[in-house]
Amino acid sequence: MSYLALYRKYRSRTFEEIVGQKHITQSLINQINNNQVGHAYLFTGTRGTGKTSIAKIFARAINCMKPVKGSPCGKCDACKALGDNVNVDILEIDAASNNRVDEIRDLRERVKYPPVVGKYKVYIIDEVHMLTDSAFNALLKTLEEPPEYVVFILATTEVHKLPATILSRCMRFDFKLLSQKELEDHVKYVFKDSGIKYEDEAVSIIATLGAGSVRDTLSIADMCVAYSNNNVTYSSVVEAIGLTDRETLKILATSVIDGDEGVLLQNIDAIAKSGKNITQLSKDLVGYIRDLLVVKTCKGYADILKLPEAQLKELQAIADKTTNERLIEMLTRLSRLENEYRYSTNPRGLLEITIVSLCSFEMTELNALKTRVKILESKLKGN
Repeated sequence: MSYLALYRKYRSRTFEEIVGQKHITQSLINQINNNQVGHAYLFTGTRGTGKTSIAKIFARAINCMKPVKGSPCGKCDACKALGDNVNVDILEIDAASNNRVDEIRDLRERVKYPPVVGKYKVYIIDEVHMLTDSAFNALLKTLEEPPEYVVFILATTEVHKLPATILSRCMRFDFKLLSQKELEDHVKYVFKDSGIKYEDEAVSIIATLGAGSVRDTLSIADMCVAYSNNNVTYSSVVEAIGLTDRETLKILATSVIDGDEGVLLQNIDAIAKSGKNITQLSKDLVGYIRDLLVVKTCKGYADILKLPEAQLKELQAIADKTTNERLIEMLTRLSRLENEYRYSTNPRGLLEITIVSLCSFEMTELNALKTRVKILESKLKGN
């Protein structure tokens, strides 16, 4: 049997298996239990947050003969028939490749035919914002007065592109990005269920890189598992993804704070020669400086960063050498680079110019005085 990617293997099949989105799953379960199924739904949110998964679960649940806690039982004749990808009662349409008015007119003709197996015929239109204006107009009439046995589920990542006339005819659900903890817990569950060894710090990095998306998180996890041969460690994640190790980031951040341009340029040269991506280096450095700012400003920074004690002490020592204003300036300038890289043929040059200018950054006399006072106050508190 061919290998199945983690995000496909662990795709949710019931509402209980959905990670996060409780505000949506509970509303849909209540509608099923109370027999109040609407005729048109709009699922909107970032990629990988469960729009299509919930749409498929909902489509099977409203046709299930004996739903279990609002989810499809998976055992009745309707569930078995609708579990087949070739069933004619749950139809998935990719609007990105079927966005013309002719396809929507064909859909309008098909909705006239009642469902074969269950109570409802469900049309899941993914990336619905890709439809043309004429296609939206053709869909509008069907959405307004559909047959009682038809349910439309429109999914999109760019809801602002949909006409107001479409929005007003749908029950809208906004999918939220998942929290760091939700992603970490899900990755740990997947690893344990698959017999994969892992380090907590490695899982934390994977969840951070997933940026709130379950699918992106599991895709990154898949890559790390393949590289580490089922033993996912912090170092293997750094190598697999091409991240910059924390020791190098520490040297770069400290050099900027100390104003040591020579050490900075030498390290950037070494990183470039090793084949590291300069764009990724900038992102990693922004993340490290953000950690410094968290340590500098938050009392409970240990709970926020979730790093080993030794690394937290290291960050505290570096943060004590500078001020909030300086760290904010570093974050601001380095964050701008991500957009500037798109139009540059020399990312390394851009990074070097920015980072060296930060070393010799001249603050106003007032800010300079504030900086000296804060550093002195910090030293006095330490004594």
